[in-house]
Amino acid sequence: MKKKTIVLTGGGTAGHVSLNQAIIPTLEKQSFEVHYIGSKDGIELELIRDAFPHIKYHAISSGKLRRYASVKNFTDPLRVMKGLLEALLILKKVKPSVIFSKGGFVSVPVVMAGKMAKIPVVIHESDVTPGLANKIAMPFAHHIFTVFPETLKHLPSEKSSCSGSIIRSELFEGRKEAGMRLCGFEGFKPVLLIMGGSQGSVVVNEAIRSNLPRLLEKYDVIHLCGKGKVDETLKNMKGYQQFEYVTHELPDLLHAANIIVSRAGSNSIFEFLALRKPMLLIPLSKQQSRGDQLLNAQIFKKQGWASVIEEEDVTPATFMAALDDVKSRAEHIQEVMGSSELPKTPDEMVTLITSYAK
Repeated sequence: MKKKTIVLTGGGTAGHVSLNQAIIPTLEKQSFEVHYIGSKDGIELELIRDAFPHIKYHAISSGKLRRYASVKNFTDPLRVMKGLLEALLILKKVKPSVIFSKGGFVSVPVVMAGKMAKIPVVIHESDVTPGLANKIAMPFAHHIFTVFPETLKHLPSEKSSCSGSIIRSELFEGRKEAGMRLCGFEGFKPVLLIMGGSQGSVVVNEAIRSNLPRLLEKYDVIHLCGKGKVDETLKNMKGYQQFEYVTHELPDLLHAANIIVSRAGSNSIFEFLALRKPMLLIPLSKQQSRGDQLLNAQIFKKQGWASVIEEEDVTPATFMAALDDVKSRAEHIQEVMGSSELPKTPDEMVTLITSYAK
């Protein structure tokens, strides 16, 4: 029997790839041939090829669509047009029955090409308000799924619905002992896990390193500091383990953690919620983003799932005070998390996506 074919797209950050990673095993179990369309040098290339080397990855040209003045605003539309033509050729060759887009600028030409080729397109929006790439792509979509119910008021009601969060099943399979062994921790202190995003965060990194002696009195510290941001002078410090970025090791590190300090990307914070991990969130400011992480963080704070400190307010003293507050309320936070709605499984999400297939 001929296999059904699906094209996945999304990239630019790990958050635009993680859901695609989560559903690939289910798609393959259901006899779908999976193709991935991403950029030529984005993080999605590394993440998909590392986790699924057998999947056909198609690299296309992509341009960033900016909200601010830049010379590249004149050249990048040409790259988007080139990417559109490249995506059209790929779609005509592989003939997918449906396209699933997780967002990011590389997805825009793919979604547009899908509409031109009369292939159903399903989009997933993780944040409270749609990102610029998804805003551009939405008119070309058959349906748009959201994580937050609040997002629906920003979308066309006739083709949007809230699916809730979707969590990679392997995150639940992590082992605390493996995470502790990987870091060389003896288990006498609670573990603090810091995640500053795939590119790392200067604000988060400085908050940790400026407080490191005080932190190590209370915690063993796992620090995911971002590409090129390992501090070589701290590599042999007992109780402090740095990683630029992790993939396969992440489930074990999450299970080893007692408290998490993180940015407020939607995918990550819902993973922490599903694992019942008390969290201190330091969302990207409006100066660095469109403010989506601020909205994500405020919803989690309102629900009682997280504490929040805005990065403009971060000093060594305010950071420690906020972390001490989370530590003192950790049991209560976990109790509140216990009443939250369970995330959808990848199998359930695949059923929703493939219901739109030709």
